[in-house]
Amino acid sequence: MEPLKIDQEYVLEVLLRLLHTPSPSGYTDRAVHLVCEELEKMGVEMEITRRGAIRASLPGEAKSPDRALVAHIDTLGAMVKGLKTNGRLEVVPVGHWNARFAEGARCTIFSDDRQFRGTLLPLKASGHTFGPEIDSQPCSWDHIEVRLDEISYRLDDLLHLGIHVGDFIAIDSGTEITPNGFINSRHLDDKAGAAVLLGAIRAIKQSGVTLPVDVHPLFTISEEIGSGASAALHQDVAEMLTIDNGTTAPGQNSSEFGVTIAMADMVGPFDYHLTHRLIQLCKEFGIPHQRDIFRYYRSDSAAAIEAGNDLRTSLVTFGIDASHGWERIHWDALESLGSLLTVYMQSPPLFPRDRQDMGPRTGFPTLPA
Repeated sequence: MEPLKIDQEYVLEVLLRLLHTPSPSGYTDRAVHLVCEELEKMGVEMEITRRGAIRASLPGEAKSPDRALVAHIDTLGAMVKGLKTNGRLEVVPVGHWNARFAEGARCTIFSDDRQFRGTLLPLKASGHTFGPEIDSQPCSWDHIEVRLDEISYRLDDLLHLGIHVGDFIAIDSGTEITPNGFINSRHLDDKAGAAVLLGAIRAIKQSGVTLPVDVHPLFTISEEIGSGASAALHQDVAEMLTIDNGTTAPGQNSSEFGVTIAMADMVGPFDYHLTHRLIQLCKEFGIPHQRDIFRYYRSDSAAAIEAGNDLRTSLVTFGIDASHGWERIHWDALESLGSLLTVYMQSPPLFPRDRQDMGPRTGFPTLPA
C-alpha cells in the first residue's frame, strides 16, 4: 500500500471543465453528464438516482464492510424572484452565500428555451448618480438586481424575452491560476474536491491495485441546499469519507497547503476511529496534514446521518480562503488530498464487525485509555 501517482494535468483539465459547467443546486444535469462521461472513459460502473446523484463502484476483494467517498458537484447560485418594472430582475440566492459577494458578478440566466447574460448589481450602482448613497445603502439580497445584456428597460421587455419567475441564474467562476500554484475561482467548493476524486479513481484504475473492500465514489447534487448524501448510499456502507473545502480564516487551523482533517463541524464530532485512521495514514506516508473544527459548517456527512444511515463519517478538506465568496486554494492541498484518498482506498476496513448493521459486543472497538 502506497500513495499512487495522480495525473495532475488530468485533475486540472477536469477541474476547469467543471468550473465552466454551470451547476447551481437544482440545475446540475450538465455537470452530472460531465462526471458520468469521465467515469465511462475509465470503465467504472455507475448508477444515477432519479434526481442525478451518481453512485459509482470500484470492486474490492470483499463486498463488505464497504466504504463511500463523497464529493458534491452542485454550487451556489440564484433564481429569478420577480420581474421588475425597470426591466431588471429581482433575485434570491440558491444555497447560503452573502449578497456582498454577488455584487458585480457576471452571470447566465436560463429561461425555458434561451439563456441570457447579465450582471448582479446593487440597486444603486452609479457613484456619479447616487454619490455617497452607494456606500450607505444596505447590502442584502433585497438590494440586488440583475441587469440583463438585452434591450430590457420595462416589464414588457422581460415578458417579450420569455424570462419567468423561477429561472435559474448561474454565477461565472472567474477562474485564474497563477504560476505559483494558487487557484482563484468561485465554485472551488466543491468542484475541486470532485476533480481530485476523479483523479484518484483514475489512478486506482490505471495502477491495477486490488482494493480490500468495495469502494463507492459518490457525486451528490444538493449539498449546498442541505440534502446532499441523504440518498444514493448503498445501505451496507460502513465508512463514509466526505471531500469538501476547509476554511482558512482567523481562528481556524486549516491551511491552503496539505490536507485538513476535520474533527467536528456544527453538527458534532466525526467518527473518532475513522478520523484517527486518516491521521495515521498521513503520518505513515508523509502526507502533510493538519486538524481543524468548523463551527458554521455542515457537509454531505451530516445529510447522510440525518437521513438515518448508520455509518462512520469523516471529512477531509483542501484549505480554501474566503469560502462561499472570492475563493482561493493552492494546488499543494489538492495533491495532498489526492494522495490520502489513494492510500485510504487501499487500506483495510476499520472493523470487520462493521459489516453487520447490528451485532454482539464482540469486536466492538474501545477508545485509548
